[in-house]
Amino acid sequence: MVAARAGVLGVRWLQKAARNMVPLGARTASHITKDMLPGAYPKIPEEWAAAAKKYNMRVENYEPSPDDGVRYGDYPKLPDRSLQERDPWYDWNHPDLRLNWGEPMHWDLDMYIRNRVDTSPTPVNWNLMCKHLFGFVAFMLFMLRIGETYPAYQPVGPKQYPYSNLYLEEAVIPTKNLKKTLHMDITRWSTPK
Repeated sequence: MVAARAGVLGVRWLQKAARNMVPLGARTASHITKDMLPGAYPKIPEEWAAAAKKYNMRVENYEPSPDDGVRYGDYPKLPDRSLQERDPWYDWNHPDLRLNWGEPMHWDLDMYIRNRVDTSPTPVNWNLMCKHLFGFVAFMLFMLRIGETYPAYQPVGPKQYPYSNLYLEEAVIPTKNLKKTLHMDITRWSTPK
């Protein structure tokens, strides 16, 4: 597009610049190489040993993901534990992720990082937590039922108007002399006793 427009305008330097442009779909230098990708599922012991060496694991500890057609070839099956469970006082190479260099990472590492899923055991038993929750909900429902049966309101007196129920506020024409009532109320409040 740029080269065609430059040809129409007759600008040679723009044509050269357009030829040297990097296309938008180019790979960056931080892409995954073939060595990092999982290979085929290992069938023989030699392939198991090679895959264990590839992932910096001992052959005894290496177990590939199940070969069910959906999994990841020879990538090791790691326990589904969050990184929150790992020792916080250990000198990790990458302390934010609590990982060391060359250590195989979980395939779903983005799910098991410290600010996502925490799989560490809870200090309180699950049954006890459920009992407390359902007990609280039952108590609140009971209190709601009591509140509907016996409502409680703040005590409220009749609305008070200044100057002996001034007729503008009640929209009623007074039967008494308004000036006399106003004068009496003002003198009553203004004279000291």
